[in-house]
Amino acid sequence: MNNNFSSPTFDDPDEYPKVTQADLDRAVFRVGLKPAPRKRRVTILLDTVLIDYFKAKAGERGYQTLINETLRRSIERDDLEETLRRVIREELHRELPPATA
Repeated sequence: MNNNFSSPTFDDPDEYPKVTQADLDRAVFRVGLKPAPRKRRVTILLDTVLIDYFKAKAGERGYQTLINETLRRSIERDDLEETLRRVIREELHRELPPATA
């Protein structure tokens, strides 16, 4: 049996190919074997009262996680509200008799 292949070996760290932003954008982030959701670090100024509130509510979980979950629920609620409004409009439109001139 003849193995006529070789894999490149990089002994010198300077020989490794450069990792570009495009490479990172294509990467699949995983925890174990499952893809993990991406997060991005941001800087945001919040009222002190809000930070104190979320810190008090969060306990062991961490207040930033609680803020993230609260914002996500807000988006989901907005999506649900818009969907309900659209369905109600469609149903009302279907039930209304045609206007007479």
